[in-house]
Amino acid sequence: MKIKHPYRYGEGYKKSVAYFSMEFAIDQSLKIYSGGLGFLAGSHMRSAYELKQNVVGIGILWKYGYYDQVRKANNELGVLNQERYYHFLEDTHIELDVLVHGHNVKVKAFYLDPKIFGTVPIFLLSTDHPANDHLAQTTTHKLYDNNLATRIAQYIVLGIGGVKLLEALGHKTEVYHLNEAHALPAAFYLLEKYGSLKKLKERLVFTTHTPVKAGNEVNDPNFLNEMSYFHHMDPKKVEELVGFEQGWFNHTLAALRMSKKANAVSKKHQQVAKEMWGGFKKTCKIEAITNAQNKKYWADVELEKARQKENQKAYLARKAALKKALFEEVADQTGKLLDPAKLTIVWARRFAGYKRADLITRDIERFEALLQNTQYPVQILWAGKPYPLDVNAMATFNHLVHMTRQFPSAAVLTGYELRLSALMKKGSDIWLNNPRIPLEASGTSGMTAAMNGCVNLSTLDGWILEFAKHGKNSFVISAADSSWTDEQQDQHDLDHMLDILENEILPMYYDQPGKWVELAWQATADVDDYFVASRMADDYYKKLYTI
Repeated sequence: MKIKHPYRYGEGYKKSVAYFSMEFAIDQSLKIYSGGLGFLAGSHMRSAYELKQNVVGIGILWKYGYYDQVRKANNELGVLNQERYYHFLEDTHIELDVLVHGHNVKVKAFYLDPKIFGTVPIFLLSTDHPANDHLAQTTTHKLYDNNLATRIAQYIVLGIGGVKLLEALGHKTEVYHLNEAHALPAAFYLLEKYGSLKKLKERLVFTTHTPVKAGNEVNDPNFLNEMSYFHHMDPKKVEELVGFEQGWFNHTLAALRMSKKANAVSKKHQQVAKEMWGGFKKTCKIEAITNAQNKKYWADVELEKARQKENQKAYLARKAALKKALFEEVADQTGKLLDPAKLTIVWARRFAGYKRADLITRDIERFEALLQNTQYPVQILWAGKPYPLDVNAMATFNHLVHMTRQFPSAAVLTGYELRLSALMKKGSDIWLNNPRIPLEASGTSGMTAAMNGCVNLSTLDGWILEFAKHGKNSFVISAADSSWTDEQQDQHDLDHMLDILENEILPMYYDQPGKWVELAWQATADVDDYFVASRMADDYYKKLYTI
């Protein structure tokens, strides 16, 4: 089998790139993603296809996906792990031997043809092979498995298995792009192949996605060695090569030391990343390549046609229809009937402490007044998948489920995947984004919301700093003093958020509908200018792959 792109490569895109990612959000039917990283990777693969780039994706075929988000009997969040079958994937019949924990594990490869979903060729690896023992088979069962040894094994399969697959395909790869440090074992395999760090750096690039501690993994190098993470390299040699920090192996730091170039995912994140890693020696340059999303996939065609024609009547009619479609889902899940004429706020993304899903509810008197305002009525929806072992995030989700029972115009939805995400972005008026600064490296959900006439209300973090013009294309919560405690910053952000809602957003939406539509149109136009994935995919070739 050979890798075949269904096009001649575009000018400037002929260099052969292999893009390694733990997750790809390609289509609702292909459940191999958890959230933002996957959404970003999916849009990248679609836009690389549209630009005719010489890119191939390397991922893992997760037998049980991440998890299906369901409800328990009391409506709290439940976790369902369901086996998946994909008849549209092609078995390549390629079998690879990958060293994991000192033993050879059989790895199969499946192929996602570009014509299926409009992406570059994507290969997905699986250890679900009869020659493997049960433990080895479970390696590719669940995305981000909570067992550390299993997770490290996943990294080895993705990285080393991915490189071995490219070799088996006879594919001449000029650039290996690690989307986060998960596939870093590839670097140790390639180092053995090319013989020196200098030669490896000619081919390896890296994207770091988060300043959050949990996203920058550290592990005991002796444990990693036992797992065969370093392939055949002795830990002492690894330490000489990339260094250990107080005896620990830092995955992100090692990737920065083994790559020729790296990128952060927004200009703000570049600053934060330089502060995080700038004090360490021998790290590579960190470029800023701001995340983006694929407009062809995310934007509603009819809504965009009405905007292009500057037809407010048709635009509002289509927006009402999109809201109605979302509200049918709300009614089905919660038994609540929402009104397309009322301003609808959505908070939807991964539940995590720093993202503060419940922030708007923390002044309960003002929150209740907001929902009971008869002059300027408000509806609010939440959705998102917490990590199943993040007990605080799960508790926040469940708290909101119980709290919203008393309000007919507030609800929490489950099943936040591509389909529901699109429904919520197309059917909302305000996209609420309130992470604690500076922990949101980029964020992309607000981009796709703006593509569908939904206006961002956001803290000044990530991509928003490059986009937002308060009152022109969005509404911005002014930054709190960074020297304040988390509690003080939360209170500042909450007060300013509610002030903006009560004094600016609601009067404009209800009393100046024409001005509201113009603001929404400006948001879409400004997103189109820079935050579409074709620009991002082009940037990767110009800024990262030119090594």
